[in-house]
Amino acid sequence: MGKKSKVSEDTENDISQVTENEPAAVTYEERLKNLNPIAKPLAGRKLTKKIYKLIKKACKDKSCFIDGLRQVQLKLRKGEKGLVIFAGDVNPIDIMTHLPGVCEDQEVPYCYTPSRKDLGAAMGVHRSVVTVMVKPKDDYSELYEEVLSEIKALPLPF
Repeated sequence: MGKKSKVSEDTENDISQVTENEPAAVTYEERLKNLNPIAKPLAGRKLTKKIYKLIKKACKDKSCFIDGLRQVQLKLRKGEKGLVIFAGDVNPIDIMTHLPGVCEDQEVPYCYTPSRKDLGAAMGVHRSVVTVMVKPKDDYSELYEEVLSEIKALPLPF
């Protein structure tokens, strides 16, 4: 009484076809192809991983973490200090070309990472993020100081 569902004999083949059609993870070198010409100084692969780890720790406390172009711009103009991380694949670049100059005037260290989607993923959101500011805090001070020293060691573009 009632209908019986038919189980496909090839369920293993169906699963393997689905996994084969999924796109492979994008490598660091492939992300570098989408960079803007102004994306300098660019963080290397290891520094990028450390930056994403720092963002992941810092985004838990909203008082020490600012994301979004407008909010970072507002905090920079008010004179707040911290690390500023820009995405290198922003399009159109006109929306943020003035911010590296503002960072230099305020003596705030900054660098670029290859992907805005990865910045969002490091925050734990499913959207892309153009820029992030991380302020120092005791919870992640060791990682913050390490990233800060490596960013200051990067050569400036001029």
